[in-house]
Amino acid sequence: MATLSFYGAAGTVTGSSSMVETDGKRILIDCGMFQGNKTVSALNENPFPYEPSSVDCMVLTHAHIDHSGLIPKLVKQGFNGPIYTTEATADLLDFMLMDSAAIQESETERNNRRRKRKGKKEIEPAYTKQDAEKALKMLKAREYEDRFEIMPGIQARLWNAGHMLGSSSVDLRITEDGAEHPLRMLFSGDIGPEEKAFHPEPDAPQGYDYLICESTYGDRDRAEYTLEARRAALKKELNDALARGGNVVIPSFAVERSQELLHDIGVLLANGDIPNTTVFLDSPLASKVTRVFMQHTEDMADIDLPAEELFRHPSFRITQTVDESKDINKIRGGAIIISASGMCTAGRIKHHLRNNISRKDTTVLFVGYQAPGTLGSIIRSGTEEVRIHGRHVKVRAQIRSLGNYSAHADQAELLEWIFERCPIPGSIFLNHGEDDARAELKRLIAKRGVDDDKIFLPTLDERFELTAGTPASKGRAATRIAMTQVTRDWQNEHAALLIALGQKLRSTDDLDEKKDLLAKLNEVLEG
Repeated sequence: MATLSFYGAAGTVTGSSSMVETDGKRILIDCGMFQGNKTVSALNENPFPYEPSSVDCMVLTHAHIDHSGLIPKLVKQGFNGPIYTTEATADLLDFMLMDSAAIQESETERNNRRRKRKGKKEIEPAYTKQDAEKALKMLKAREYEDRFEIMPGIQARLWNAGHMLGSSSVDLRITEDGAEHPLRMLFSGDIGPEEKAFHPEPDAPQGYDYLICESTYGDRDRAEYTLEARRAALKKELNDALARGGNVVIPSFAVERSQELLHDIGVLLANGDIPNTTVFLDSPLASKVTRVFMQHTEDMADIDLPAEELFRHPSFRITQTVDESKDINKIRGGAIIISASGMCTAGRIKHHLRNNISRKDTTVLFVGYQAPGTLGSIIRSGTEEVRIHGRHVKVRAQIRSLGNYSAHADQAELLEWIFERCPIPGSIFLNHGEDDARAELKRLIAKRGVDDDKIFLPTLDERFELTAGTPASKGRAATRIAMTQVTRDWQNEHAALLIALGQKLRSTDDLDEKKDLLAKLNEVLEG
């Protein structure tokens, strides 16, 4: 009997990881890093809820860090099996895992300096560059749609998922001892939209016993659009922003989103649709990833520039060094600054926000999902003040959003993809989504005729026995985090309280009123 466990992206959209166990064999689908508020991110430091050395092999859907970012930690703690994925994903991971390891090392070094000052014991990074290098040697590239054996009795195929360069859905065929028919499962990975630069529409056949599908946008539809319409919307946003005289700061994921933006901005510049302005891509990882995209232009669709001109416009400045990044902060207006991370949780984007967001002529343009509790989510919510690098910073910039750069299928596209895989005689599991999105997608699937009892919304660390009929939940294998802490934890509340207190104190010149407010606060703390 096979079992299916969800070790990430269950009630969240990060930390993707699922495990299939059958006849004493363990197959891991993805091993992603948790992103979001500090409580969720702390899961990256915790032990895995299983013994890494007991995992026989892994199949990786794509290179995004929320699907691949804990692979080096898994290797560090004993995993020593093959990792099957596409060639493009393997090429991207050469840079992405090393970049992630460098971040782990530098952040741990910074934390240890603080711990040393406080007399605390030093800690180790989750993993190092050496662990990442070892993990990269385990990658085994496979072509789309080629069936291959990952271990005796278990075959796999990778299908184009249309989400990013090299992304795939994972098709598993398991022949269990004594079973009359093989068990067939399809893990969607992240599904791309129908209109997507660089990649054809997602695809996979029918005939699965179990479907595990992402549900990031299960509760929302985007307005109908084409790539041309998306580019027209970007044209308007950039022209309006540049007319205000300030810089345009665009938080963007280093992989895929940054390359799509460069492509669209390159087309707008070539056509004279926006002023000839300097465009900075300020992310060492994004610059390396862009070179991988250049190597795979023959695999790309919907490119509106000659391959030799892709990402090479004379106005583009792809920065590498810290000094080059610092020089951007000297520019007071008229530049487009694309920088990672996309949710503003780390990296150079925080410096650019700190230097620009308090200026009224600045525009901050969001082009991607902002997980609850992240700095990007807080800025986009309309707050008047944020904390960046420990400082209170006023938000005076224009805050704008463009929704059509999402690499995820929306509600209608997810439903279409799911029902193109039907009939599903077993069950459908909805993962990689917040609870509201999953619940709404479940309601719509049931409305279209699927038995409500056969649609599951697994919780973090929940385990299921895959029976011939309806799967039986075995409950949560461990309780690493209360699900109420996923969207907003105490540290979010603490930051909000400090900002609100500062605003209240600055709102009056009456010294007695300030004193009374602090006295009341102290009374509560002491009580």
